[in-house]
Amino acid sequence: MSDAANDLARYWEDGFLLLPGLLDRDALARLEARFVELASGAAPAPARLVVMRDVMVVKGAVKPPTPLHAVNKILSFEDDETLFAYALHQELLAIVRALIGTDLVTLSTNVFNKPPGVDGRHPLHQDLRYFTLRPADGILATWTAMSPMRRDNGCLAIVPGSHRRGLLPHGTPDWEYVNGGFFAAEGVDVDERVHLEMEPGDTLLFHPLLLHGSGRNRSSDFRRAISTHYASTACKRPGGPRKRAPVMRRIPAPL
Repeated sequence: MSDAANDLARYWEDGFLLLPGLLDRDALARLEARFVELASGAAPAPARLVVMRDVMVVKGAVKPPTPLHAVNKILSFEDDETLFAYALHQELLAIVRALIGTDLVTLSTNVFNKPPGVDGRHPLHQDLRYFTLRPADGILATWTAMSPMRRDNGCLAIVPGSHRRGLLPHGTPDWEYVNGGFFAAEGVDVDERVHLEMEPGDTLLFHPLLLHGSGRNRSSDFRRAISTHYASTACKRPGGPRKRAPVMRRIPAPL
């Protein structure tokens, strides 16, 4: 079996695939600079892009030293051409297409900014909790490190093979500060976690049923990553379209 075939088989077996050094330094620098512009307010944001502040800042528990220290993430960057270049990365798309099909749309886009000085944890969860499209095998997440990911700054933690358990019940974690939309899968043994330390440009592909989360940032610097969820256009919403459609964008067909 070829290396590429092995990679695809490993994704379906483990629920994830780690691709070292997929994005180069120049691409990361462009993404980083644009994120800083938008998150700091130095540049106007597209109408549908959302800059989300951390709950501890919103509730006044932390006074951020800079505007960047207040931001938990930005989401829905489909209308920002600089950030959306990530979702159009040809090497990345080739692997995504090999796994879920040629015709794709974006289902969710985010830049995650875990500042120092806030709680910022994201409990173990499954992304399918947030999506209405089915089947789950037609959806795939990509998550690329923009900065070094270490245990002390809240690297991703996953539970290999957990995509085979189906969608678990989710609830709100019993924490003092929980960012909006952060849910926790119930009945999960946290000792099953595997922590993934990554270098800038390393990219994780994972199934929407894979349990994953991240811890606090205990370092003195930011932890940043960029992410896109893709869905095959063959996916459908049981019961028909929602009244309020999510921000989505069609990926151009391969040349």
